Amino acid sequence: DPVNVVIPMSQHAGAPAEPIVKVGDQVKMGQKIAQAAGVVSSAIHASVSGTVVAVEPRLHPISGLEALAIVIQSDGKNTLDESVKPAGDIDTLSADEIIEIVREKGVVGMGGAGFPTKVKLSPKEPDKIEYVLVNGAECEPYITSDYRRMLEEPEKVVEGLKVILKLFDSAKGYICIEDNKPDCIAKLKELTKDEPRMEVREMMTKYPQGAERQLI
Repeated sequence: DPVNVVIPMSQHAGAPAEPIVKVGDQVKMGQKIAQAAGVVSSAIHASVSGTVVAVEPRLHPISGLEALAIVIQSDGKNTLDESVKPAGDIDTLSADEIIEIVREKGVVGMGGAGFPTKVKLSPKEPDKIEYVLVNGAECEPYITSDYRRMLEEPEKVVEGLKVILKLFDSAKGYICIEDNKPDCIAKLKELTKDEPRMEVREMMTKYPQGAERQLI
């Protein structure tokens, strides 16, 4: 039987996204199917290729309430949309172009709120930003998602910080890691040793160190 994929329009903090496809449309994996509906909102993209079979309220997996969703009947091919491609050399992109890419691609935080990253990267006075903190501290005692990300993909952490620092000329980046993760500290110190605008900061392992205010 064909697999139907239900994609809610509420996957982030703020206003639900607005569908830009209709029943019967053919879509590809990675294609934008809903646009941001306000300043605090986010675009949403298809996770499979196939046919849109419904745009209607469905039960939301988190709230349990009905919320608008797009239903795609997968064709099993996962054909990539033409828009899915590298953004290009970061050094050739302006700050506005970087922020537009983040907005258009629907990048949101991986925390519970799913806060749109474009909003975080668009303060009123970017020249006044002094520090960019990378939160490498776990917010609960037994979870290890940050730890595994830093250990397995530390290059991506450093590259992501490079992108953000390009938006804030006056800022320095601090990768904040609890002192019970010496392997991550050593790995990221090695990767940033030649980066004058980056520094690894060791923090006391103390609950709730990973919470925003405590981290700051």
